[in-house]
Amino acid sequence: MDSLLAIFVIIVIGYFLGAISIKGLSLGTSGVLLVALVFGHFGVEIPSVVRNFGLAIFVGTVGMIAGPVFFRNFKKKVYAFLILGVFIVLSGALVTVALAKLMGVRFDLAIGIFTGALTSTPGLAAATEATTEVLAARGIDAASLSSVGYGIAYPFGVVGVVLFVQLYPKIVGCDVKQATKKLHESLYANRNSEPRESKGKETKYLELEPIGILSMAIALSLGVLLGKIKIPLPGGMSFSLGTAGGPLFVGLVMGHFGHIGKLSLSSPPQLLKGMRELGLCLFLVGAGTDAGAGFVEVLMTQGVKVFLLGVVITLAPMICACLIARFLIRIDTLTTLGSVCGGMTSTPALGALISLCKSEDVAASYAATYPFALICVVLAAQIMALLW
Repeated sequence: MDSLLAIFVIIVIGYFLGAISIKGLSLGTSGVLLVALVFGHFGVEIPSVVRNFGLAIFVGTVGMIAGPVFFRNFKKKVYAFLILGVFIVLSGALVTVALAKLMGVRFDLAIGIFTGALTSTPGLAAATEATTEVLAARGIDAASLSSVGYGIAYPFGVVGVVLFVQLYPKIVGCDVKQATKKLHESLYANRNSEPRESKGKETKYLELEPIGILSMAIALSLGVLLGKIKIPLPGGMSFSLGTAGGPLFVGLVMGHFGHIGKLSLSSPPQLLKGMRELGLCLFLVGAGTDAGAGFVEVLMTQGVKVFLLGVVITLAPMICACLIARFLIRIDTLTTLGSVCGGMTSTPALGALISLCKSEDVAASYAATYPFALICVVLAAQIMALLW
């Protein structure tokens, strides 16, 4: 099938699938991922630029929407975001090592499962490089299986978190509508009470263009460039924010300041929301077809136990993080779930949470937790490869 036609067909079928609701739970936009997996299994290929283009648009627009309240929220709860981001990754790594050794799963395959369960492409890149070097150093003439493990664990890593963020409020008896209202009030209370320099007058800024595409494109351009900057790490490795982190950070900054002098850098909320959904769709189409290629064959070869290992690695850190957030750190349910999405580096789950709450306010805690988790996944993959 032609790639262009396949993109639209996958989105159409995926949206119909995602709209099916069973006892209040639905896949939403993540239905696109499952359809893409099937298409990928049957040989449909989508250029990688589609996936990266969608990812950059999604996280960039999320950043621009969340920017006005992000930095205030970050300063107030930085310890909570740090604890949850580090804990989710650390607990996932410990579960991976313990169960993989118990089940006799090869170390490079297990580390790949770990990065797939946390849906971290930068983590996969670090895992592949580190495990390849370790195999060579040990004189083992075999290719790293980290990408195979990633492909096995990735689908449930996406779908599992999407369903979890919808199910958890029901389990704890959270009224999502009321919780969203309270979260909004807590985020904007100080902002609305700030004294204005000229009461009753609003500063008018010069728009770059009326629709807002240009401002968004500037943010994404700067974000992609920032994501390409590599920071050296011990052992000859390097770290970068990548296509996910760079546009997110720049979007947050532009959304926070909104203007330079009298020149507006903002885009209309309706444009950002529409582009956010489009970006998520395109990302899932590309990621799903990539993961779907050879998925069934790999699963049959490696066994169902490897898939189940990925399921446990996805679920265990989320459950433990929610318990810590609820009983130790004591933060509200929606902030917790936003942090869980960030700690699991799951952009589709954030999309599902935004749809559930009908508010972008939950993106603030996602954006605050995501950088900690991103760095930790990369480091954890390298450390596990060296110490296994």
